[in-house]
Amino acid sequence: MTANLEVRDGVGTILLDRPPMNALDVATQDRLRELAEEATRREDVRAVVLYGGEKVFAAGADIKEMQAMDHPAMVVRSKALQDSFTAVARIPKPVVAAVTGYALGGGCELALCADFRIAADNAKLGQPEILLGLIPGAGGTQRLSRLIGPSRAKDLIFTGRHVRAGEALTIGLVDRVVPAAEVYEQAHAWAAALAKGPALALRAAKESIDAGLETDIDTGLTIERNWFAGLFATEDRERGMRSFVEEGPGKAKFL
Repeated sequence: MTANLEVRDGVGTILLDRPPMNALDVATQDRLRELAEEATRREDVRAVVLYGGEKVFAAGADIKEMQAMDHPAMVVRSKALQDSFTAVARIPKPVVAAVTGYALGGGCELALCADFRIAADNAKLGQPEILLGLIPGAGGTQRLSRLIGPSRAKDLIFTGRHVRAGEALTIGLVDRVVPAAEVYEQAHAWAAALAKGPALALRAAKESIDAGLETDIDTGLTIERNWFAGLFATEDRERGMRSFVEEGPGKAKFL
């Protein structure tokens, strides 16, 4: 297996396992889609961590494999590539990337599919595809520009330069920088805390934000309104409000 799903305390860790650099070949891409779909289905998975191990998150695509592909082959493969990453981005549960070492090319694009990114203090991120005469093909031109803005995204994509953890934090490419030895545990703790929350409300929040960013504000407000009203039909809403009235804020325990 090039990746697997491990579950603990309501958190499913999607662990890349293709040493030495977790190069994202076709088999790994397809496996990521399978694991994202599994994490979506499983009720015991309430939040997700994306992790490549202690040394490296993912150093990019398998260049030797790609070099053998011609234009017709990549026309077919590029859709499957994007579908794999989109499956991760659309997991309807909180997702955090635990970024160690290199997250370059497809590795950076995979981290962009998470809702939150915790990076090691020695991490390096970037989109170096331009140095191969290419552009990002797994969502980088779209997700990166939405996350850090078009000018900063163009800087990284046009130059192909690597960004160290400190700069990545400054420009919003990552959300927290921690010592390398603490990356996974902090990511798991973030996910585990949310795994105890109201699953449907978290799904509603994620889908409202993500879908709203892709449309005009009036449509986004409609999406929010429909989810907001719909949550009044859930047991979690009843439990949360009852706990607030009887015990005070922040003490509700959700199933």
